[in-house]
Amino acid sequence: MPIDVLMLQLGTPTAPTAKGLRPYLRQFLSDPRVIEAPAIVRWLLVNLIIVPFRSPKSAEKYKRIWDDKTGSPLLSITQSQRDALAEQLGPEFRVSFAMRYGQPSVESVVAGLIEQKSDRMIVLPMFPQYSATTTASGLDALYQTLQTHRVVPALRVIRDYHDDADYLDAMTDRIKRYRDQSMAEGKPPEMYLISFHGIPIDYIKRGDPYMRQSAFTGKAIAKRMGWKKGDWKLVFQSRLGRQKWLTPYTDETLKELGRQGIKRVLVAQPGFTADCLETIDEIGYEGQHEFEETGGEELIRVPCLNDDPGFIRALANIVRREATGWT
Repeated sequence: MPIDVLMLQLGTPTAPTAKGLRPYLRQFLSDPRVIEAPAIVRWLLVNLIIVPFRSPKSAEKYKRIWDDKTGSPLLSITQSQRDALAEQLGPEFRVSFAMRYGQPSVESVVAGLIEQKSDRMIVLPMFPQYSATTTASGLDALYQTLQTHRVVPALRVIRDYHDDADYLDAMTDRIKRYRDQSMAEGKPPEMYLISFHGIPIDYIKRGDPYMRQSAFTGKAIAKRMGWKKGDWKLVFQSRLGRQKWLTPYTDETLKELGRQGIKRVLVAQPGFTADCLETIDEIGYEGQHEFEETGGEELIRVPCLNDDPGFIRALANIVRREATGWT
């Protein structure tokens, strides 16, 4: 029996419509790991305020990135990552993926693997930096599913890989590729932004290591790139609500750079392993407009690692290390 590798990704709606968004947003924002509030407060926020008003707006954004043939970029890219990782690992491993929110669900994928007599499983969250809002939430869904089965596989969990040298090298190579392309066109970036998804500061105060791990990744990339202080900034995007999130904020930083006379900025997002709404639209579309509003000219968005061969090799090496003693 091959060793199962279960890739855990965040999720995506089924369609770029308000109707398609509502169940996805409701499931996502009802997660107590995502909105840490009393259950009744969270229910009221999600069902009476956020979902009714956010669904139509989010649908318009998803329409801008939706592909007529492949649908959701996150889903199609995750499928490609699964296939590439399976090829890289070989027949000793069987690779599957599941979405924490949406389809294919953790419940359905894990149930299918157990039906196929899975006896050893390595869990690979597609989040290099650990957070309770992502990795722990995905594991919650996994453990809840396993509670419904009499016989469960032996588990090994890859908690994070924010400091993995192969991952950092793959990300650095990707940034260099787009920097060099801009330089060859005679338009070198004047500032570099390393943007991570934000989380509320209160979560950090309660012990979430996400900020520390994100800072480590950013500094490691900067060192590999040879950037000096002032060449780059660590920023955080995608905040929701009125509470304070990790700063500096990406959107406000882009506007400030424009006001400072910076004309070209390169943005990389090493916390996202597959392109999605937060990368293609929030940075590539909205970020470009925010930068232009205050005088900026060009935002160079570095695509996520996706199925980049260097990244797939990095994941394969991480999985093989975790499988030590099983192979």
